[in-house]
Amino acid sequence: MKIKPKVLVLKTDGTNCDQETAFAFELAGGNTRIVHVNELRSKQEKFNNFQILAIPGGFSYGDDVISGKILATELTSYFAEELKKFTGKKDTLTIGICNGFQVLIRTGLLPFGKLGKMEATLTNNDSGHFECRWVNLKVEKNSRCIFLNGVYPEERRVSYQVAHGEGKFYAGNNVLNKIENENLVVFRYVDKEGKQTQRYPLNPNGAINAIAGICDSSGRILGLMPHPERFVFREQYPNWRRLNLAERRKKPQGLPIFENMINFVKQT
Repeated sequence: MKIKPKVLVLKTDGTNCDQETAFAFELAGGNTRIVHVNELRSKQEKFNNFQILAIPGGFSYGDDVISGKILATELTSYFAEELKKFTGKKDTLTIGICNGFQVLIRTGLLPFGKLGKMEATLTNNDSGHFECRWVNLKVEKNSRCIFLNGVYPEERRVSYQVAHGEGKFYAGNNVLNKIENENLVVFRYVDKEGKQTQRYPLNPNGAINAIAGICDSSGRILGLMPHPERFVFREQYPNWRRLNLAERRKKPQGLPIFENMINFVKQT
């Protein structure tokens, strides 16, 4: 009997996508535990007991001050050494979805893995309001993300839902050039032809260079604004009844992310 990789789905007050994220990892073959941050602070649980860390979406601490800021400060203040050890291992993976992406950016783990040094941001949508819609994305072929290699071998285009008020990726020119030159962009917003776009609402927040998700230089830490955990069954796609038979037989486009994270840990 093979041992299932252990997945820590981190939650705190205001987190509201923990159940869906945990379910996606369970569906993919993981042994998932939803852990409140206070359990880590009290030493009831430890990062070291897990192989995958997932920071799900929601509104951690009500997004007070700015989205993801308080949880990011809590992680860098109380768990800096533990996080460095966890993310430094060759057999661990980290994913942050929506609010989790905001947290990873504000800890400095993204884009360059420098805990405590914030070098990019996710800021208010250009539209000035909350965006909740399905968007088209391109999975970058040459990204450094080591567990997405070969996941989408065909057109490398997927559709996920976004639901955020502060999803615009922004960085200064030097940081942005480094992100691009090191192939850290994993997902971009695209139009119907698969070309990256700044056009609203195809790019729902005005993200610079149409960036929807990035990884760190190790390729083991991924953050993205769209929600792959909301597309692990074909019936979750809004127009699934209109898909032709061949399309219906395809795997739901969010599930491969979780499956590949589980498989990577197993193989490593």
